[in-house]
Amino acid sequence: MTCHPLNVNADEATAAAKQLSPLDKLGSALVKQLMKVVDEGVGPITSSRDYAEARLAQFGDPEKAIKRIVAETTASSAMAGFATGLGGFITLPVTLPANITGQAILNARMVGAIAHLRGWDLQDELVRNSVLITIAGGTPNAVLAEFGVTVARKSAEAAIKKLPITIVREINKRVGFMLVAKYGTKRSVVTLSKLVPGIGGVVGGAVDATFTRLVGRLARKSFPALAPAVDVAE
Repeated sequence: MTCHPLNVNADEATAAAKQLSPLDKLGSALVKQLMKVVDEGVGPITSSRDYAEARLAQFGDPEKAIKRIVAETTASSAMAGFATGLGGFITLPVTLPANITGQAILNARMVGAIAHLRGWDLQDELVRNSVLITIAGGTPNAVLAEFGVTVARKSAEAAIKKLPITIVREINKRVGFMLVAKYGTKRSVVTLSKLVPGIGGVVGGAVDATFTRLVGRLARKSFPALAPAVDVAE
């Protein structure tokens, strides 16, 4: 099941979309497409859950699986051709360099996989926002605290239902803006788009890999291992 990035019905979502600026629309599209990567995968990239379970089956330990996932994703980010090939699998209202969207895809799957292996529910709305914030290089608790929200396994679903719809929209807007700032602005394009003559591909790949490694560290910190819930008989 894929959750709508806004916790509203279809009519309200459509009305809200008509009021979005081009920047907001790009942010909203990035949110939708990257969560599709987490939930379903795109092209040759499997979903976060499938990727996590495959590595867990291979290594038999969640932390070893996470270490391998970060290493594999970092290596893939450094391969300019691989990341660029992935970029064509998502559709956005504004065309971004394929290597940048490709890196976003890789980072999205990695963060979702780490959260899943640590016991977090990828269908929980606040967890999903936390995944997106981490993909953008942010710290979920710090960002969500600005809205008076604390990410907690048991309380997240109840908390999102209690929040006014205006706050829910602002959280999603902030998350979208963070993604655009990291993957869709002129600054990020200059940073990541292999524009250095002669050695651009090497420099760009190194920058991509460095950021992916950073996102991996943030994910491990933002999604600590949760003990499984235990039902105690009365």
